[in-house]
Amino acid sequence: MDKEVVEVVKAEPRTESHDPDYPDALLAFMKTGWRDDSIDVQPRSEAANHARRRAAVSAAFPGETLVIPTGPEKVRANDTGYHFRPGSDFVYLTGDHESGSVLLLHPDGDAVLYTRHRASRESDEFFRSRDGELWVGRRPTLAEKSTELGLRTASLTDLPAALAACAPARTRVLRGLDPAVDAAVHPYDADEAGARDRGLAEVISELKLVKDEWELAQLQDAIDATVRGFEDVARILPADRSVPERLLEGVFGLRARYEGNDVGYNSIVGGGANATVLHWVRNTGATRPGELLLMDMGVENRHLYTADVTRTVPVSGAFSPLQKQVYDIVYASQQAGIDVIKPGVRFREVHQTCMRVLAEGLADLGVLPVSVDEALDKESTVYRRWTLHGFGHMLGIDVHDCAKARKEKYRDGELDEGYVLTVEPGLYFQPDDDLVPAELRGIGVRIEDDVLVTAAGAVLLSAGLPRQASEVEAWLAAQREAGPRLP
Repeated sequence: MDKEVVEVVKAEPRTESHDPDYPDALLAFMKTGWRDDSIDVQPRSEAANHARRRAAVSAAFPGETLVIPTGPEKVRANDTGYHFRPGSDFVYLTGDHESGSVLLLHPDGDAVLYTRHRASRESDEFFRSRDGELWVGRRPTLAEKSTELGLRTASLTDLPAALAACAPARTRVLRGLDPAVDAAVHPYDADEAGARDRGLAEVISELKLVKDEWELAQLQDAIDATVRGFEDVARILPADRSVPERLLEGVFGLRARYEGNDVGYNSIVGGGANATVLHWVRNTGATRPGELLLMDMGVENRHLYTADVTRTVPVSGAFSPLQKQVYDIVYASQQAGIDVIKPGVRFREVHQTCMRVLAEGLADLGVLPVSVDEALDKESTVYRRWTLHGFGHMLGIDVHDCAKARKEKYRDGELDEGYVLTVEPGLYFQPDDDLVPAELRGIGVRIEDDVLVTAAGAVLLSAGLPRQASEVEAWLAAQREAGPRLP
């Protein structure tokens, strides 16, 4: 193993360049007089779920060692970092939120979590390093973490030797998360290893397609908090004057940090023509009375499961006739997609159902240059000029969950019980589109909900927010009447 790789994996203590030096007297004094308090650590109720997932992944690759890192902290600028968010697959299999940790699943069924642990007071790491306890708070001991997670633990300093012992031809790595781990386990054959490693990512993604009861509870928790976040925004959205989009983004972000870990993705808050920009995350515009406001936002809860909800509301409180016509087309498309969802239905069928309704609506608006059937033909799809994206995606511990699943299990596959997905059709008329009437230009509408597939069909997890135009108007009026609230 390369020397620099060993040094990265060992995570040498980091110090601040602007701090004063430590005289010997201070170094000696700092190591004295500390009480060693224990903490009451209880096994997590969800630990058994993580164990079942680890067993399922190992069973897919008998006789092989599997390496799943969470990844290091990411630098934001110079020596400041982003809030650490652990790797989704790693959390799915361990429940651990510590940066730099690595899970090894051995062929004999043994699972070991290599992680940074509490430093001895005999060293100076606990007060000198940016990773030390006086900088970041008390760390659990290896024994405490093992009790909490129901998983054998080892020091991160032992990881280089463990990785060096991995036989390349019988080892798969979840690559792209931790450069040090990627470099430590050298591929036996680059082409073969690439396929082998992709196979590990695919298996984990496909296991994540079906949510267990605990996961569904986490998703509902995130969605319920998201509903309250939308209510918070509606309560401070004035009908008669403009406010910055970033104000609304910030109000929702307060709810996300108060009730969860963070927002699940960068919030999209698009007033007026900004709503026609699919990933409008700059949020540098403002709302204007008479225009629509599109908000695509989701809370990521403390276990990192995220909601993904979009609502389009009339800033003044009521849709204009043309705004309502466009809104009703999108609503009809979404409802048609929800109605068709059940086990055994192909993912593509939901897409085609939603898109046909949108294409028919575009024809009613006089926009389509060809017939509906011609527009929907796979060799044409010209209707997509105004729809742009698919009907939705899987949802879970990632906003775009199960992304590494094979096409035959996801995009070309069938829905099954326990799947959670979004249904989010939209229509977007760009302000510079000369092929649509002037009155349509700058209108963007998307309605998005989070849906659970059950034996009986679709269950709307985000039903706490209204969808029909008249209900949206009534909801907005009710929130404004209630007024701002503390979290």
